[in-house]
Amino acid sequence: MNFKSIKILILLLLIISLSPPVLSQVERKEIGNLVIENIPDIPQSLKDKIFQYQNTRSASFQDWLHNDEGILISTRFAETSQIHKLKNPGGAREQITFFNEPVGGASLCPDKNKNIFLFSKDVGGGEFYQIFSYDLDNGSYKMLTDGKSRNGGANWSNKGDKFSFYSTKRNGTDWDIYLADVNDPEKAELVLSEGGAWFAIDWSPDDSRLIVGKYVSANENYYYVLDLSSKKLNQINPSEEIIAYGGALFSKDGKGIFITSDENSEFQRLRYYDLQTKNFTSLTNDINWDVGSMTLSDDGQRLAFTVNEDGMSKLYLLETKTMNYNAVPGIPVGQVYGLSFHPKGEKLAMVINTPQTPGDVFEMNLKTNSPERWTYSEVGGLNTEKFLIPELFRYNTFDEVDDKPRTIPAFVYKPKGKGPFPVLIDIHGGPEGQAQPYFNPLIQYYVNEMGIAVIEPNVRGSSGYGKSYLQLDNGFKREESVQDIGKLLDWIAEQPELDAKRVAVTGGSYGGYMVLSSMTHFNDRLKCAVDIVGISNFVTFLENTQDYRRDLRRVEYGDERDPDMREFLNKISPTTNAHKITNPLFVVQGLNDPRVPYTEAEQIVDIVRKNAGEVWYLLAKDEGHGFRKKSNRDFYIHSEVMFLEKYLLK
Repeated sequence: MNFKSIKILILLLLIISLSPPVLSQVERKEIGNLVIENIPDIPQSLKDKIFQYQNTRSASFQDWLHNDEGILISTRFAETSQIHKLKNPGGAREQITFFNEPVGGASLCPDKNKNIFLFSKDVGGGEFYQIFSYDLDNGSYKMLTDGKSRNGGANWSNKGDKFSFYSTKRNGTDWDIYLADVNDPEKAELVLSEGGAWFAIDWSPDDSRLIVGKYVSANENYYYVLDLSSKKLNQINPSEEIIAYGGALFSKDGKGIFITSDENSEFQRLRYYDLQTKNFTSLTNDINWDVGSMTLSDDGQRLAFTVNEDGMSKLYLLETKTMNYNAVPGIPVGQVYGLSFHPKGEKLAMVINTPQTPGDVFEMNLKTNSPERWTYSEVGGLNTEKFLIPELFRYNTFDEVDDKPRTIPAFVYKPKGKGPFPVLIDIHGGPEGQAQPYFNPLIQYYVNEMGIAVIEPNVRGSSGYGKSYLQLDNGFKREESVQDIGKLLDWIAEQPELDAKRVAVTGGSYGGYMVLSSMTHFNDRLKCAVDIVGISNFVTFLENTQDYRRDLRRVEYGDERDPDMREFLNKISPTTNAHKITNPLFVVQGLNDPRVPYTEAEQIVDIVRKNAGEVWYLLAKDEGHGFRKKSNRDFYIHSEVMFLEKYLLK
């Protein structure tokens, strides 16, 4: 080799040594509204195998029709959930709305001379909901709000001549309360404009007052009675204690309010507030769990309420004359919601959802406590009796409470056999959410068809375990919830039937942040991860989330405008620590997400790829905070199954 050749070789070696790492190759394509990066073609064999699990549906109760003509429900037959009508239990479902976007919240006008219901709908998952009316007599509908702002909480007056709702139309940030007539919605009256997130809860029996609330955080909100003639606000229970209120209903005589709150308690208790004496009577002191949803019969004699007992729902009936209550027997392990008394008060509608049965509408005869089933949702021909009911367990974490190790509650779905089984840790969002036993065909597919054990932890900051537990991850304590995942990995390593060398993590929204943060802390203990609409940097998230929710999120995560908090949030954000992620990552995002903007997904994808990491990326142009259209969700599920097959199982 001559000198010139040697010189050229040395120069080439020097250039190579100074070059940045080779970026991972990106294979990008578009199918309809989906942008697909690095996701291989999905084999037909996989589609065929999971087909039945993707063809299940559920139903939710919306309202009773007038004159015992049946009920309104929400269910999906094509791409999206729409409103249907049923005339009798087990009858044919008659679809009455036909939109490309999901429809929800159907509420029938109390005036029997008006066969009209209200519903809400957005566009592309952007959550700028608009309120519509639908005339059941002629099938016509019309939009009642401005088509631009976010609107919701539509609530008919008792006479049915008007409805209340909140809207951000004044300035795009604050939630103001309006009253409107369906026949003249352009003249909606602004009745409350105090700044912040306000919402109307219930009308007084004579329609002269509204219970309204101001939401600050999961731990703090304030309830008032608004006089609609004077526009005067009277606070319910002014107190120096920071209180979180839940449901609230006027008694039918208008003299008091049934209300839930955590005042002087770890849990949300049911109480009765006397409007004249301004005194509370606590009704459920012997139940050390949160009282959840509640509904009052039209005659005011009965109140039905649910209790969240360690993640499972219990149903109770209270007699308002005596304030005594009893549990309703025969409710299976799972969830009960959508409570609504029949106008005559003899029956109670509800939705029952269990790990083995999808959500379906039932009618409880209150004299015999016998349920009658209204809907029979399809389950793709599967024998769901073989679906697993999860086991509830608790594991020790890193700190103590009352001189004892703090325990973290979690649900585990274990495949049949001896194992050791690979593990998928599924982290809920919120962060104030809670993992609960629901019908979830995808989890059952993982367990039954792929042999994966699925664990759903309720790390600190989850709801359902008391207000102290709810606050354990606030502000500068943010990463302590991530440490709970580290201790779960320790627990997995101690279980002979679980394979600690094959563990993946998945989660959505705040759960997506937990996924990314877990990958930066425990990369050597995780095989791969799936981040769905997750926060990748708290500062950019807070700066770019929609105006109407920014202050609400600052209360939970910290105010990025404070220099010390900004420094901390940047320090713990996954984008700052993404160089530690060396294992495969799958990122899923909706382009129109108003909560966690798509830029949160794209920045973590870019950073990990610059570090030569393997990243699959799926972006839906017609979705927001999660995938609600069936075809989009089907593709996402196919991709996730294929991702786990490749990087967790092999």
